[in-house]
Amino acid sequence: MNILKVDFREKNASFRFAESLQKTGFGVVTHHPISASLIQSVYDDWKKFFANEAKHNYLYDKKAQVGYFPFASENAKDSPIKDLKEFYHIYPGHALPKEVSERSLELFNELMKLGKILLDWLDEQTPSDIRSEFSMPLSKMVKESPKNLFRIIHYPPLSGQEPAGAIRAAAHEDINIITLLPASTAMGLQVKDVAGQWHDVPGDWGDIVINVGDMLQMASQKFYKSTTHRVVNPSGEAAKLPRYSMPLFLHPTPEVRLSETHTADSYLTERLREIGLK
Repeated sequence: MNILKVDFREKNASFRFAESLQKTGFGVVTHHPISASLIQSVYDDWKKFFANEAKHNYLYDKKAQVGYFPFASENAKDSPIKDLKEFYHIYPGHALPKEVSERSLELFNELMKLGKILLDWLDEQTPSDIRSEFSMPLSKMVKESPKNLFRIIHYPPLSGQEPAGAIRAAAHEDINIITLLPASTAMGLQVKDVAGQWHDVPGDWGDIVINVGDMLQMASQKFYKSTTHRVVNPSGEAAKLPRYSMPLFLHPTPEVRLSETHTADSYLTERLREIGLK
């Protein structure tokens, strides 16, 4: 599966990025403007947060979906088994835990800036007959959206006592427009090809992995496909180590129309019920 690595500085970067997303649902951006030291400092903050029992003071608000989600809170759509992870949701306008620095908001904003550029690339490169069906330019869909979500995830070390069939993140597709994922602290992310085979997603430290979500698939009439992916359990010594990741999910504002049958709000509500978060 040829997931392209795209140098952000190249003249043909927008073409290669759109090509990779159209063919595989995924792309990897290198040499982007976000500081690797900022990414590392945010990871360091949240490693301390998840190791602190004070995290339970920030239990998530079921209506707003903001806050701390304890271990085994979420299952993939159509999966009865909970994922082996805990996580924290950051939305625009909501305060961070006092144990975490403002660097998380700085990274959120930097990822948003990059995401809007990437969406403009897609608008530029999408065939006119597909683009004409968008209710508005893609970057405008997510501009100042209260639903843009920064999710900080901790996958604890494996104990060997996990439920049968449980993995760190079961096979799923993302709900949103696109996802930006700074390289995680360990391998494990895999993507499924059209033949049903699984492939490791490339991504060196500092790279950012981007994938198509179901909302972009819907808005583009499947020109961009939301590809199934998962996070598998490591084996051997790696199983004794935690894994951290922090995807930014770019979501349209609730009233944005994705298709004749769905707004962003109606579709998000439907999907949150399917994965056990609403």
